[in-house]
Amino acid sequence: MKPFHTPRIRTACHGMIALLLIITPAFAADYNSGVTSKVLIKTTVTGNGQQITYPVTDKAMVTAMTVELAPGSETGWHKHPVPVYAYVVAGNLSVEIEGGKQLSFGPGDAIIEVVNTMHNGRNRENVPVKLAVFYLGAEGLPNVIKPAPTDKK
Repeated sequence: MKPFHTPRIRTACHGMIALLLIITPAFAADYNSGVTSKVLIKTTVTGNGQQITYPVTDKAMVTAMTVELAPGSETGWHKHPVPVYAYVVAGNLSVEIEGGKQLSFGPGDAIIEVVNTMHNGRNRENVPVKLAVFYLGAEGLPNVIKPAPTDKK
């Protein structure tokens, strides 16, 4: 996939950034007094070091949602064909990426999820993990793909 530049994707990215600025306290930029902002992460790669790319489409679609993992639960092995970004609102999330890499995220962390790579998120603690998740996809393209029963992780 090659990067693309459409007004809809730029608008979606700006909206996601604005939301993160609203929900995170920090340091004032060029806003009116009383408004603070903080860069949580700035990167060109995903959690496993892949270059970030966006789907080539003229039907861009952003999905923003909350995800909660109960204590002891897991997402199950899955992958995303689109870029996914998350913000940990509460709890601690452990992520295993195919190949054995382990990542951990806690409250206030930004997650740059892997694309087209199998992974499994787990809540190993006894409090819920709460995430704000943003999928930068396209109409007709799924945000999550579970493996077929015969697929290995």
